[in-house]
Amino acid sequence: MGFSVGIDIGGTTTDLVAFNGDVMLEPVSVSASDPIASATGALGKFLLTHKLPLSAIDNIGLTGVGSTFFEDQILGLPIQMVSEFEAIGRGGAYLSGEASGLVVSMGTGTAMVYFDQDSVQHVGGSGIGGGTLKGLAHAILGISDLQLLEKMSEVGDLKNVDLRVGDIVDKAIDGLPAHLTASNFGKSHDSASAEDYAVAILNMICQSVGVLANAHAMVKGTNTIIVTGKLATLGHAKQVFDQLSVLYNKRYIIVPQAASATAVGAALIQQKSPST
Repeated sequence: MGFSVGIDIGGTTTDLVAFNGDVMLEPVSVSASDPIASATGALGKFLLTHKLPLSAIDNIGLTGVGSTFFEDQILGLPIQMVSEFEAIGRGGAYLSGEASGLVVSMGTGTAMVYFDQDSVQHVGGSGIGGGTLKGLAHAILGISDLQLLEKMSEVGDLKNVDLRVGDIVDKAIDGLPAHLTASNFGKSHDSASAEDYAVAILNMICQSVGVLANAHAMVKGTNTIIVTGKLATLGHAKQVFDQLSVLYNKRYIIVPQAASATAVGAALIQQKSPST
């Protein structure tokens, strides 16, 4: 039995996941501005890493914004186009082990997909996502390296930038702990450091996505919110979603291999319905 491969071609990063039967191999990720170069590069990296010939691949499922640049093959191998929303839902379901829930895919923007055992449904999204993070980091701090931004955020202090509930009331408000954000960037002390702004940018984006996810989850009647995408892997994201779990009485689950969840879904869909 050969490998079933899923490739998710995003705006800046391409992720590849391969299954050999029920076994999922370690995902591969490459960055390139050209979708064709990134997809073929990811495929080549996978084959080189695992010392496999091209003939070891049985089928390829292709998804993501960059998939539109392909027609019917990659490196001579036939491909099948997979709905990105379907891939998001199935990838989130597989990695979480949940029977139903809302999958939040934090990519360049954010997509939200509800799934259960019978169907996958795109229910909404936001233009706020990784692209927003990079854009604001560049505009405010003059940096675009997300690894550097994450390191800076680890030593930043939100209280120097964000206005919190405890800053504007002297008594507790029902359901609103003092540490909750009253206004993102609402304080912005002159003494705030670049590190303070780094964590404030990341915090605002994760909070915005998390609050919107709660609204969609309420509409769909689910308490399960599965968070995927590269932003979900940043350290501060877990802290934000843990706080929202308590605030909204929801389960915000950041799954293993969150950055490659959509590629996982594409591989699984292709494995079940290979092209003929």
